[in-house]
Amino acid sequence: MASVKLEDCSQTLELNVNIKDEEEEEKIGKSVSHGDRVETFSTSRVEQQEDYRAKRSHPCPHCEEIFPFLSKLKVHLKIHTGENRYSYTDGGKNFTTSKALTVHQRVHTGEKLFSCSDCVKCFTTSTRLKVHQRTHTGEKPYTCSDCKASFSLLRNLKRHERIHTGEKLYSCSDCKASFSLLCNLKRHERIHTGEKPYSCSDCGKSFSLLGHLKRHQHIHTGEKPYSCSDCGKSFSRLGHLKTHKHIHTGEKPYSCSDCVKCFTTSTELKVHKRTHTGEKPYSCSDCVKCFTTSTRLKVHQRTHTGEKPYICSDCAASFSVLCHLKRHESIHTGEKPYSCSDCAASFSLLCNLKRHQRLHTGEKPYHCTDCEKRFYRLGHLKRHQCIHKGEKFSQTS
Repeated sequence: MASVKLEDCSQTLELNVNIKDEEEEEKIGKSVSHGDRVETFSTSRVEQQEDYRAKRSHPCPHCEEIFPFLSKLKVHLKIHTGENRYSYTDGGKNFTTSKALTVHQRVHTGEKLFSCSDCVKCFTTSTRLKVHQRTHTGEKPYTCSDCKASFSLLRNLKRHERIHTGEKLYSCSDCKASFSLLCNLKRHERIHTGEKPYSCSDCGKSFSLLGHLKRHQHIHTGEKPYSCSDCGKSFSRLGHLKTHKHIHTGEKPYSCSDCVKCFTTSTELKVHKRTHTGEKPYSCSDCVKCFTTSTRLKVHQRTHTGEKPYICSDCAASFSVLCHLKRHESIHTGEKPYSCSDCAASFSLLCNLKRHQRLHTGEKPYHCTDCEKRFYRLGHLKRHQCIHKGEKFSQTS
């Protein structure tokens, strides 16, 4: 019998172990060696192994871990002692076992010894290969005891279990926020640090989240991976597709608490509410005008800059607003997509159709503040107001 001492601080762990038996422990047959005698059992092989291992288990003196092999306890104790005997000179890293060092060196050499027989992927360790192969086999050996959900990785199960326990192990040192996942904490901390580790290789713009970078890259690639199953229209963002689908379903899940109007998106509702509150958070730096949306401010600023980004492909006329270009293009195409349901009249512009429909409905939305006379066209009201002002009406006024 060989006597081995493991020293950690003032505590000494003395373990007696038969080295040969240690190596052959998994090969136990019908008998077990105890010193100079051999004791034979009539019990099953499984019971025999369990009994033998129970007698030869090696507990850690510092924590609750128990190991069937002395060699594994030795490796484990290095966690408590901080001992790292194996070092890698190029990277400066230290390791508790030679095996860990060997695996780490593959990071630098690029060596991937373990290849998947189902696809072309290769891996640095057999464990990683085994985990990968579950993507082909569909094996999910780790099952949640609360809801029976199954997972291919143990860490995914542990992460899932926190949904049931409500446990939030990771807390932000800057605020009171806490998280069940470390990755969520790290992502949150970027709010405080301003760190944006993901940068676009095309334009250099940086992002705090990888998902935001991937979404941004669709601008450069023109990729639109999300398609509508009803009309085939494609979108670069999943959120845009979901919003678009409301056109087909007619669903308007966001309703205004001040009036009866409903909206397909929360953003539309938010903007609408400003009509009740009078809030105009976007102000022009060149004049005193304020706007309810950043888009309206951007369009307004073109009156100062003279920018006209929308150009007609037929006559090169340019416009500051896209709808003005589309309205202009109907001159060339002769298209009149807006038809009156009461007569055969059709129009190139929706506003012209609405104005025409007042002939049928009798609606007169424009009224004179001096005499209360009403008109169905704004131009007619302006012409009438000249009577009260004593002015001569001009078509250009």
